Amino acid sequence: MVDVQVLTPRDVPLGGPRSMGVRRTLPARERSVVGAWCFVDHYGPDDVAATGGLDIAPHPHCGLATVSWLFEGEVEHRDSLGTYAVVRPGEVNLMTAGAGIAHSEVSTGATSVLHGLQLWVVEPEATRHDAPRFEHYAPPVVCPGEGVRASVFLGELFGSASPVTTSTPLLGAEVCLDAGASVELDVPPGFEVAVLVDRGSVTYAGCALSVGQLGVVDADASEERDGSGEAEASAERDESGEAEASGRHTGLPLTAGDEGARVVVLGGPPFEEEVVMWWNFIGRTHEEIVAAHQAWNWHQPRFGYVHGYTPREHDGSWWIPAPEMPKVRLKTRGNRRRR
Repeated sequence: MVDVQVLTPRDVPLGGPRSMGVRRTLPARERSVVGAWCFVDHYGPDDVAATGGLDIAPHPHCGLATVSWLFEGEVEHRDSLGTYAVVRPGEVNLMTAGAGIAHSEVSTGATSVLHGLQLWVVEPEATRHDAPRFEHYAPPVVCPGEGVRASVFLGELFGSASPVTTSTPLLGAEVCLDAGASVELDVPPGFEVAVLVDRGSVTYAGCALSVGQLGVVDADASEERDGSGEAEASAERDESGEAEASGRHTGLPLTAGDEGARVVVLGGPPFEEEVVMWWNFIGRTHEEIVAAHQAWNWHQPRFGYVHGYTPREHDGSWWIPAPEMPKVRLKTRGNRRRR
């Protein structure tokens, strides 16, 4: 029996004074990351006429990559590289901050319902000081089983591979299942694998999940997935009778409830570096966060300037200042998992 850790979302405001409510499952007290995925915000479906939609003024990032994935609506992205892009359902936008970048996010005038995910990935030491970059990709829809449709926007699954560049191995995919449909997530060996339920309900590796919950299977549970309790890295026999090292998973089963389901699958090998994560910055020391805070609030050139953003309200802010630094020294956090 595979152990599935279930994380329940908490409601948090996002975006400064005119904030939008989101449901956050990661980071959580029980867990900091899944692979290098360090931030999972789930929002909507929101009636834009009632909520005002998304209007997040220019703000900075460093040491991380943002991944935007929508189910409904459209969001305009502008950044300090000069990028202008529209995030649409079924199309991924990945912005790698590197040493520093700034961007704004605004739902379009044509958007009546806004519904999607805002995700972050922590950058490893080897690339976190690189120049920022932006990538866009519209993955094809593949059908890995009867009543199952999937769009793989990062990494590889169901024979579909994304060309988007990431600094660590990652998996990101939307999977839609008809009522009662099933599929196996045959992920790479050594991956931590999470399933976030957006619609309906599912059974994931034997564990029932409902809307908003994030179910996580640790990499070290892979040896339990075939039910043998023995590591799959032991030698197997191929059809010719020759011994070969398996190291593969038999697959994590995913089955929809009676109403069908839509989920997002996130995964990657365990991220073991210690990091300091505060506001929109990820670094390795308290001093690095202080330096990023000062660079943004003092309008230093590190994060650049976002052209083309205009607040919707006449008294709206043209940028989001970093909040006051805490009075205590920021501590590093590692790959905190439930024991």
